[in-house]
Amino acid sequence: MSRIKVIIVDDSALVRQSLTEIFAETNDIDVVAVASDPYVAVEKLRQFEPDVIILDVEMPRMDGITFLKKIMSQHPMPVVICSTLVGDHSESQIKALEYGAVDIILKPTLGLREFVREGKTRICDAVRGAALAKVKKLAGKERVKQKLTADAVMRSGPSRAMSETTEKIIVIGASTGGTEAVRSVLESMPLNCPAIAVVQHMPEGFTRSFAERLNRECQIRVKEAENNDTLIRGHALIAAGNRHMLIKRSGARYYVEVKDGPLVSRHKPSVDVLFRSTASYAGQNAVGAILTGMGDDGASGLLEMREAGAMTFGQDEASSVVYGMPRVAYERGGVKQQLPLDQMTAALLKAAR
Repeated sequence: MSRIKVIIVDDSALVRQSLTEIFAETNDIDVVAVASDPYVAVEKLRQFEPDVIILDVEMPRMDGITFLKKIMSQHPMPVVICSTLVGDHSESQIKALEYGAVDIILKPTLGLREFVREGKTRICDAVRGAALAKVKKLAGKERVKQKLTADAVMRSGPSRAMSETTEKIIVIGASTGGTEAVRSVLESMPLNCPAIAVVQHMPEGFTRSFAERLNRECQIRVKEAENNDTLIRGHALIAAGNRHMLIKRSGARYYVEVKDGPLVSRHKPSVDVLFRSTASYAGQNAVGAILTGMGDDGASGLLEMREAGAMTFGQDEASSVVYGMPRVAYERGGVKQQLPLDQMTAALLKAAR
């Protein structure tokens, strides 16, 4: 395979140097150019044809969000946002995903070089995932650690699903390209839909803004999950960044447990953790879907759900930004039916009847 060509656009010389150093240690990623702001980046783009751009948000002369919008409107290519903005400013990163950014890397304001070294696997995976992404032109209105399994958070075992209720729940997992896929599914959900729980791979500090954005755009209520939140019809819970979310059951009540723990399948929150807990506590009362994403998180958990009697779906290759997680889930036997994204909501609702 050819090496992935990267351009780094960041006003920090330390960021540019640190990222260049870790990519130099890989056998598949080359930094072909660096730029201190978007104007310099434009000149570099005329000289090179990168596979991926790593883009800061706060920069002199032109901010990264404005530059991203220009890129995706004129000559779309995979972009990974690398930013320190969090909290009240995380809405900017959500806007970046809406404009077509493939992924977000959250960098600290202090200890940057140490963070880059320690986060090498996550950063390189983000670039590799972006290189595989299918990006679209923006048009119209704005819109290396051990790879653990779910055993690290929850032991597998016989189903704990109880017979007191036939209430259905829907669980969804997504990663690269998933923010818009999740939005597409939730936007078309009716007010009386089954309760929904979603794991979308995002950094801590971004999931709340993501949930708030969805809550504004959807008929149903959407919020970031908090420990012991009840799963209610017409509501969707989004797993908080840097926390696992598990489905639990008390009598006829489904609720979520939000807990810390190690990375599972390189992620926290992990789709595998959500799906395994769903298989254990909901069994055939659950419907699961795995959407676009890089890697294999969720593939094993979806198989456990199917074996427990749940109906399971996977997004098809043609409509996926990155056909990674759905592909592996299908190959392992976890996906009963593959569907294009625009048919997913109807299929989930039909299966939950």
